[in-house]
Amino acid sequence: MGSFRDAPAPYLHRGHGPVPLNVLEEDLAIRRDEIRRLVANNRLLIDENVALGREIAAGKEELHNLGQMIPKIRADKEAQTRDLIQKGLKLEAELRSLEPVKSEVLQLQSECQKLDAFNQEMQGKIQGLSQDLKRLRAENEQIPTLKIEVDGLRQEFMMARSAYEYEKKLNTEQMEQRQVLEKNLVSMAREVEKLKAESLSMDNRARGPDGPYGLLRGSPDMRYPGAFGDGFGNEKGGPYGTGPWGTFNHGYPHR
Repeated sequence: MGSFRDAPAPYLHRGHGPVPLNVLEEDLAIRRDEIRRLVANNRLLIDENVALGREIAAGKEELHNLGQMIPKIRADKEAQTRDLIQKGLKLEAELRSLEPVKSEVLQLQSECQKLDAFNQEMQGKIQGLSQDLKRLRAENEQIPTLKIEVDGLRQEFMMARSAYEYEKKLNTEQMEQRQVLEKNLVSMAREVEKLKAESLSMDNRARGPDGPYGLLRGSPDMRYPGAFGDGFGNEKGGPYGTGPWGTFNHGYPHR
């Protein structure tokens, strides 16, 4: 708790001349506030002392009352203790008389525990059987749907099998037609090559060794480019020789 000595030291003008009036007024205001604070603290202390005095008086009175009540309480506790001791002795005698029944009770408790365990086991089995029964019922309800799905799959399989047999037969016929066409193309290509060779031979005989186009001597194809070629001036022939039919064989696999 603060006091007047704890207040800050007043400001004193230590220079020459009189102290300014405003400084004196500030110092007086500070001291006046400190005095008011001390008076308020003193009043609080007085109130606290009065309250403490009242509490001390009440405590003394309560202690006096408790001192008068203690003997009575002690007597009541002793009477209750004697009563409890007598009841305990009586219960102990009754327990001794019930010793033969205790073994039977323990045996019955053991049997009850076994029955409870057996009951729980049976309940678990019953729940499992109930779940199996529900599952079987659900599966039985799905049997008509499964039959319909199986019939549909069987029909789809028969249709797919028929389509496969048809495609197989069609592919066989197409393969046979392709083989016949390839043979025809080969024979036609040979005929064309033969005609080309005969035409070149006849052309050479007609022109002679030093004809009007003797400057182009060399291969006959240089004198008549594209005459019997593939129609584009290319000299590369197919696997069945050069000529207009040599390129038709590219679309078919070689046998």
